[in-house]
Amino acid sequence: MEIRTHKLASESLLGKPVKVGPPEAEVVLKTTEEMAVDEYGLVHGGFTFGLADYAAMLAVNEPTVVLGKAEVRFLKPVRAGERLMAKARIREDLGRKKIVEAEVLNEKDEKVFEGTFHCYVLERHVLEKD
Repeated sequence: MEIRTHKLASESLLGKPVKVGPPEAEVVLKTTEEMAVDEYGLVHGGFTFGLADYAAMLAVNEPTVVLGKAEVRFLKPVRAGERLMAKARIREDLGRKKIVEAEVLNEKDEKVFEGTFHCYVLERHVLEKD
């Protein structure tokens, strides 16, 4: 399982890879109180999205992959302290463009998030200068 992209990703913010592609990836994230936005412990959706996005990037697993577009649905709330599992799979391989389906499940195996990620493998790193 060689990780070829997003090598400096924080496990505490984006999750721990347990399967790396292509064509599939799985990432686990233990949510924390620091991710909560209110006294109920509701986790900000950005962390759930980030987890799914990271799984999508690892499904492609190319050093220069970036996200171009995402169509997502948040299906259930996430509480601080819950363990989440993101699963991503390349649905369509169009050369440099990959369409990746991702879902996030909570520890009860309930789907809390789903999305389609349009990933692009660039010729060089997006921040590399001409």
